[in-house]
Amino acid sequence: MTIKVLIVDDQMMVREGFSVLLGAQPDIEVVGEAVDGREAVAQVRALRPDVVLMDIRMPGMNGIEATREIVAADGSSKVLVLTTFDLDEYVYQALRAGASGFLLKDASARQLADGVRVVASGEALLAPSVTRRLINEFARVLPAQRASSPTGEVEELTDRETEVLVLIAGGLSNQEIAERLVVAESTIKTHVSRVLVKLGLRDRTQAAVYAYETRLVTPS
Repeated sequence: MTIKVLIVDDQMMVREGFSVLLGAQPDIEVVGEAVDGREAVAQVRALRPDVVLMDIRMPGMNGIEATREIVAADGSSKVLVLTTFDLDEYVYQALRAGASGFLLKDASARQLADGVRVVASGEALLAPSVTRRLINEFARVLPAQRASSPTGEVEELTDRETEVLVLIAGGLSNQEIAERLVVAESTIKTHVSRVLVKLGLRDRTQAAVYAYETRLVTPS
């Protein structure tokens, strides 16, 4: 199944470079490009990409605002944020707004393609060590209101669901969580779905951010 990608960046060379790298992959198709957030929102409506590679700092509507609109309007398109600096307040805000993960702009062709595949599959692209530092850096200094707008509380989760949420925040995949807890992967998928529903969260990335912001998980 071909993964449709939209590339959003205000620099032509960046767009063209990523387009060439991804276009060389047999299972990835670049269906469009956009120069700013407003055009990205319009392109998502028109093209229905599976993954949006989103720059953050752009004139006009930036990547955070565009991510928020795309997530609110179209639940099927996943946003993968592009950044030059991993410990970035804007990256953190984009994750809160609903981005499924982030990649550095100097990522290799393989890392870029693998990142697109991971996000398209519904997994979060969060390197545990970077994510812990990123969220710990900004969760304490930014306003407590969460863009993810959770409608439930941690207390509503069962002990096993809480355990699964902690492991999600640690960056583990469903398979890795299943191996850790010695249960079937299908059972973990059920637990993850229930966690998201009970907390009113969109995906695993927002679940990870929620776990850190509520101090259910603290960086080691």
